[in-house]
Amino acid sequence: MGIQFGSFDSICQTAALVICPLVGSDQGIEPSCYSRNVDIAGTLIFQPSTCFVHIVALLMTAIMIYHIRSKYTAVGRKEIVLFFYLYAIIELLAIFLDSNIIPTANASYPWFVAVYTGLIAATYCCLLINGFVGFQFAEDGTPLSLWLLRLVCAAVFGIAFFIAIATFKNFAGFKNTKVTGLWIVYILWPLICTVIYIVSQLLLVFRTLEDRWPIGDIVFGTAFFTIAQIMLFAFSAKICDAIKHYIDGVFFFTLCMLLSVMMVYKYWDSITREDLEFSVGSKAAVWEVKDPLLAGQDSDPYTEDTASNYHGTPGSLVGGVGGQQLYQQKAYGARGYPPSSERY
Repeated sequence: MGIQFGSFDSICQTAALVICPLVGSDQGIEPSCYSRNVDIAGTLIFQPSTCFVHIVALLMTAIMIYHIRSKYTAVGRKEIVLFFYLYAIIELLAIFLDSNIIPTANASYPWFVAVYTGLIAATYCCLLINGFVGFQFAEDGTPLSLWLLRLVCAAVFGIAFFIAIATFKNFAGFKNTKVTGLWIVYILWPLICTVIYIVSQLLLVFRTLEDRWPIGDIVFGTAFFTIAQIMLFAFSAKICDAIKHYIDGVFFFTLCMLLSVMMVYKYWDSITREDLEFSVGSKAAVWEVKDPLLAGQDSDPYTEDTASNYHGTPGSLVGGVGGQQLYQQKAYGARGYPPSSERY
């Protein structure tokens, strides 16, 4: 039986998702095959291999965040780092949910899963909005851009959290046997956001960049994302049976999702590594250089000054290299670099 719109029956019978014990009935939906558990200090740990990938994902995300924060003038730096913060929180929470450190029978389990669901929806929303940062509808790094991103992500988180907890607890017209709303938030919404992000970045590359290498990052990221979905929803049970319950599709899903997130970072890094002016419609600011040493200098600033530097006049500050820098600042704006179209 294939995937049906608004139903988790076939999905949960194939893959051991964290929401499966809470939907379908009061007992949830049990997968046909899942990874075996291990006993550590008297505590049963489910999905140990998947938990290891979660830990690796946290470490890799910390490294990516460090490198993003170190690029102080990169376009969209503050916006994209929020995406990686949200992804890190998801991975941290997934360790406790996948491993059954928070038992499914515990009263707090539905609330943690609702938070997990809300974070997934907010993270994909953050990725979607980041796809439009390069078009400079609102200048990146400004309060308008940052608070718009934060408020929209918070609103999406709140909506997804409410739908999830209402479905798990059977109130406000939601029931765990009728999960269409939860299915849209958990399955359909991430797919929509990912497709829009990919299309927007392809348009950005083709319209504004002469370098086509970032397309490779997009292709690899899309491939990893697609493989992750196929491994989880199509082959999870077959993998589990073939490897005798040591790992299942959740392991490969988590691993491929980590690789796709890493390609998001690689793509962003590849389009912001030089003068960073890859955005659509960016306007260069013109600096007016005011220096008391230049006061009273009537000679042409671009003529070479042959006077002694020791006893010389202040003309040497604007001649030669200094004059060239002043010319670049007036011609190309604050950063003093020519746009990419002139450099290549």
